[in-house]
Amino acid sequence: MRAEAGLVLASLIASLGDFDLAEDALQDAIAAALERWPRDGVPERPAGWLTVAARRRAVDRLRHRAVQADKADALRAKEELRRAELGEADETVPDERLRLLFTCCHPALAPEARVALTLRTLGGLSTEAVARAFLLPVPTLAKRLERAKAKIRDARIPYRVPPESEWTERLASVLAVLYLIFNEGYSATDAEPAARRSLCEEAIRLARVLAGLLPHEGEVHALLALMSLHDARRDARVGADGALVPLDEQDRRRWHRDELVAGLAALRAAAACPGRGAYQVQAAIAAAHVVEAETPWPTLASLYAELEALAPSPVVRVNRAVAEGRARGPAAGLALLAALERDDGARRLAGYAPYHAARADLLRRAGRSAEAAAAYREALALSRGEPERRHLAEQLARLPSGESG
Repeated sequence: MRAEAGLVLASLIASLGDFDLAEDALQDAIAAALERWPRDGVPERPAGWLTVAARRRAVDRLRHRAVQADKADALRAKEELRRAELGEADETVPDERLRLLFTCCHPALAPEARVALTLRTLGGLSTEAVARAFLLPVPTLAKRLERAKAKIRDARIPYRVPPESEWTERLASVLAVLYLIFNEGYSATDAEPAARRSLCEEAIRLARVLAGLLPHEGEVHALLALMSLHDARRDARVGADGALVPLDEQDRRRWHRDELVAGLAALRAAAACPGRGAYQVQAAIAAAHVVEAETPWPTLASLYAELEALAPSPVVRVNRAVAEGRARGPAAGLALLAALERDDGARRLAGYAPYHAARADLLRRAGRSAEAAAAYREALALSRGEPERRHLAEQLARLPSGESG
């Protein structure tokens, strides 16, 4: 049911034109399946069975709604009923997931609403599961979903794949939502492990669906590669002492080989498509860490320079500085950070723990222990994750006596 739900729901929303009605009808159909399938066996076409059952439940609901409607709503209620009855016995399930994904990720919706709606509809996660993963009260998440659906309805956001003139912006929004879902699961430290894993798995699953629907879009394959390569290392990220393990110090035997293979295959698919975007460069960076026995810092520095040219940001500069510091010495990395600190990026970096951690590491390597200690303490004060905090505390404790106190 989890595998078929997004496909069925997308088809129902397309035919019924109503998110809430489609969701309610699908839940009715799933309840019926849970009652009948253990007794009668799983049907040969589960998605078709669920679709027919859901349409029949929708017709029942619409008939009741038509009876209750006043004159002003009678015509609309009858039209909704007619549309639902047309496909009531049709077991075909057209793949409308691409339209649903673009609708859920429409730029008119707030970013957090795009994430919640995507997980709730295409991901098939319950409202409770989404709220738990994002550490939100269930009523808060439910209101967020309702506002998103109301925005789609009231603003008449079309349920369609965008025209060519809007394609780049809209696809970028979809990819950003998927990567945000993944990162929330990958980097969250307070949510339950099962909730974090479900977000990572769902982001990767949806990226696979999108890659199947858009086989010639290189950035789609690249995002799938990037997430798969990161996720493959999940079990090696934290040591037995609970401290974060830097990537170049991880035990490679704990990496998941099947995901590494899948990620590298997706990266090759991306390279076969025209153009080279930011996700492809990020995936190439992730791949460079796994295909070489030793971390190829000069290659990484070059890739981060390319990424900064494509998508400049203080965060990319910080990562580039780390790579340059390993490739050409700490002074080169510190010079890149110093240039960043002189412009508007300084204000944005002040509260960014990885910046202070990167600067501390570069200062330590340069032998500037007192400054490194101050930077480590700043990073510790800002870091929210216990594994990261333990790693930073260990690095601070290793500084020459008198500097770490």
